[in-house]
Amino acid sequence: MTQVGPSQRDDGGPAAPWALRDYSFLGDGERGALLGPRGEIVWLCAPRWDSEAVFSRLIGGAGQYTVRPADNWHVSGGFYEDGTLIRVTRWVTSDAVIVTRDALAMPATPERLVLLRQVSVEDAPASGTGVRLLLDPRPDFGLGPLSGWRPEEGTVDGSRTWTATGGGLRLRWAGAPDARPSSDGALRGTLTLRRGDRHDLVLEIASGRAVGDGGLEPRGLWEETERRWRQVVPGCEELSASRDARLAYAVLHGLTSSAGGMAAAATTSLPEHAGEGRNYDYRYAWLRDQCYAGIAVAAHGAHPLLERTVGFVTARVLEDGDALRPCYTVTGGPVPAERSLHLRGYPGGSDRVGNQAGGQFQLDTYGEVLQLYAAAARHGHFEDPDVRRAADVAVSVVERNWQRPEAGLWELEERWWTHSRLSVVTGLRALAGRLPARKAARVRELAATVLAETRRRCLRPDGVWARAADDPKPDAALLMPLARGCLDGDDPSAGRTVEAVRAELCEDGYVYRFRHDGRPLAEAEGAFLLCGFIMSLATDRLGDRQAAYRWFERNRAACGPAGLFAEEYDVEQRQLRGNLPQAFVHAVLLESAVRLAG
Repeated sequence: MTQVGPSQRDDGGPAAPWALRDYSFLGDGERGALLGPRGEIVWLCAPRWDSEAVFSRLIGGAGQYTVRPADNWHVSGGFYEDGTLIRVTRWVTSDAVIVTRDALAMPATPERLVLLRQVSVEDAPASGTGVRLLLDPRPDFGLGPLSGWRPEEGTVDGSRTWTATGGGLRLRWAGAPDARPSSDGALRGTLTLRRGDRHDLVLEIASGRAVGDGGLEPRGLWEETERRWRQVVPGCEELSASRDARLAYAVLHGLTSSAGGMAAAATTSLPEHAGEGRNYDYRYAWLRDQCYAGIAVAAHGAHPLLERTVGFVTARVLEDGDALRPCYTVTGGPVPAERSLHLRGYPGGSDRVGNQAGGQFQLDTYGEVLQLYAAAARHGHFEDPDVRRAADVAVSVVERNWQRPEAGLWELEERWWTHSRLSVVTGLRALAGRLPARKAARVRELAATVLAETRRRCLRPDGVWARAADDPKPDAALLMPLARGCLDGDDPSAGRTVEAVRAELCEDGYVYRFRHDGRPLAEAEGAFLLCGFIMSLATDRLGDRQAAYRWFERNRAACGPAGLFAEEYDVEQRQLRGNLPQAFVHAVLLESAVRLAG
């Protein structure tokens, strides 16, 4: 529960952000918003993931949209309606109990978003209780001008609809009968509601390219949104941690656009470790991350997310071949270079947009693509001639480039990274089982060649896989190909490597990527939650189901109250670190839940 006292700012002015664990996420596939525990939406890019933000207070910009009790003396707590990204918050004030529901309306369209906010009163004095409203959109990360608000006759609760334009966007807000523009350009108002009342607010933000005006009638929007969530998130009753698995599906769906690309996270520049400079823009589609999601879904069943993933990845492989980029915009375009917005940034972070990884070569991406195709083949996707052609392209690229130094999973300097080679071996071996005998023989021979040379260069004398040909230390990235069947079952190097990672890179049930320097692990960066779930998969692969469950449960608990995972977890402070929500963590949680269910 979050307690808010009168000493905290409540006038919409600048206020310190919350710890990341306190935020919840609203997503519809085309964009996402972060909602704080005081009812304030402080992050939303419109109309698309990589557009400029309309609400950017999260990273020191301007703009927010707040709905909360007028009584500052309150506590609040919330949850997602099961299998959805509909966020419910329950507020207990001095004399009332108020419930709010927040969601981005579905089905979503790329150029128009609708943000739904609903307030109902469970208990209140006879005179009613107040709910404070503040709408202060600031296009272009707070730098773009917004025209003055104009009232129009509306249809929500018989009240007017406010309209404005700015930054190439058109805004409409309905359901605030007493709202008025203030001197700073924001709309402010108060609702007075009595016990049993329910009131809806509907905000539409559309690009200038959007044709026509969609309806703002809330009942139909809510009903369709609820129906769509029931449609896209499957039942997971047979899985370990079924509610978390359903939330993982919802998060992955909420991050995946109609064009097929899955945003790696909704945010930019949230720090992995304060002052270390590791702050990146993750509002783009990393092919590797999306393959993780596709493989997880394929392990469970033929969910629509699998079809979108296969389609998006196949289009990129066929278009770019040897020049395949690690990441793209969610529509398949190039990722812009990094630049600064000259904002304050989240504490300990920065204000970067764009990502330099868009120009790297990462060999392991091809390995993950091949593993995706092998997994998707179980559900008939390999019958598509484009998928088969893309698989051939990926095999040929590996054949030509597997000895080439590259940036690897962690996007570091170009070296001969072991994980990348073992990843392509895993993909080649998995794909060979889906090919005709003649093609399969060629693919298996290539896998054997890559494995033999990697073994010669990267296997230490003690039978532990080194992180690189010139670096004998362990790396938790190696757990992934070992968990996915890179080696024969009787190969002792798998067990020895898992044990080396456990001994050297694990503390208190959490897994770190690698040692940055001589500092204790927790001082260099947070535990990497992806690696914790991969450790669960790897130990399960080795036959230790009890240990696999321990790793799974330990890392499953490393989320905020909303159940969302960031990239890293600060074990000492029990705080999330990095961008939110991190898609690949939710993906591998889902895969672990499926595998542990047997």
